[in-house]
Amino acid sequence: MTASASTPSTIIARFQVVWPGFTLDVDLQLPGRGVTALFGPSGSGKTSILRCVAGLERATSGYLAVNGQVWQDDARRAFTPTHRRPIGYVFQEASLFSHLSVRRNLEFGLKRTPVAEHQVGLEQTIALLGIGHLLDRRPERLSGGERQRVAIARALAASPRLLLMDEPLAALDLERKGEILPYLERLHGELDIPVLYVSHSPDEVARLADHVVYLEAGRARAVGPLNEILTRPDLPLVHLDEAAAVLDARVAGHDEVYHLTEVSIPGGRLAVSHSALPVGAWTRVRIHARDVSLALQPPERSSIQNMLPARVLDVRGDRDPAQALVRLDLGEGAILLARVTRRSVAHLGIAPGVEVYAQVKSVALMD
Repeated sequence: MTASASTPSTIIARFQVVWPGFTLDVDLQLPGRGVTALFGPSGSGKTSILRCVAGLERATSGYLAVNGQVWQDDARRAFTPTHRRPIGYVFQEASLFSHLSVRRNLEFGLKRTPVAEHQVGLEQTIALLGIGHLLDRRPERLSGGERQRVAIARALAASPRLLLMDEPLAALDLERKGEILPYLERLHGELDIPVLYVSHSPDEVARLADHVVYLEAGRARAVGPLNEILTRPDLPLVHLDEAAAVLDARVAGHDEVYHLTEVSIPGGRLAVSHSALPVGAWTRVRIHARDVSLALQPPERSSIQNMLPARVLDVRGDRDPAQALVRLDLGEGAILLARVTRRSVAHLGIAPGVEVYAQVKSVALMD
């Protein structure tokens, strides 16, 4: 493909690499904005793709264009070396310069880009990642989560056109992951820099991604918007304990008496724990399949207040032979998952096309 064939706001990546015992062979056309997660089991090729995009690994046959800029085109013998690609790269380990303070580490990132090309202000980056109080410390005086936030800030200081993140939370414990995820969500919401995010964690993907590439054995088995991939019945994701749907939502109001927030989603409204988001703000909600039960009629008296009319798309077997996975259409292209017993499916006559009420026991607001 020639340079003229690449499209602005699109990442086109075609790589073929053959190693002993493993072959990477992908042909991807991805959004040139937002967060695209490269997701799949260990050894599926996630990091290999990132290294090819960075130019750290040269594909045997490759083509790469990022928002109209061609960085590799083997048909024309064109290859932009890593140091000339406007990327930021965040690894599993922070890899900060131990002899420099946090401030000096950030200034190093700043020097990689000419002043005229700076798109992200250093003060903005410091504020987004909440590291203003750390600037005079050395890396050895930082926690794991703090080091990773500084590493992300250093990558952003170079004003990259593309941010590459290779399992940035993998080396952190649950507490530190919980500390850093809100900062990653802020970056997602406030910076217009496309991100390729490698992860094997469904939780991270659900919280951060807009688009997903699901990889197996060096090939892209599925590519699409987040909820489409999370709810595809032919993919392993729907059979995980964490199987869930992630839906766009808009804040509709706040109930100060019961400390709840109401959000509108396709098919109705949901009450969630109180949020500081203003009325009208867009957010996302995550609904686990295990937290959805089904009824043929609206229950008259129930502690479950969130209820959505839906139509059954299909019913599939699950990993547990006593369970079934039901996909539900809420309208406007929104899909919900319900994990119920096979006995309930038989008793209620749940089948494709049946109209039901989805009772949602728990909703996570991803603000």
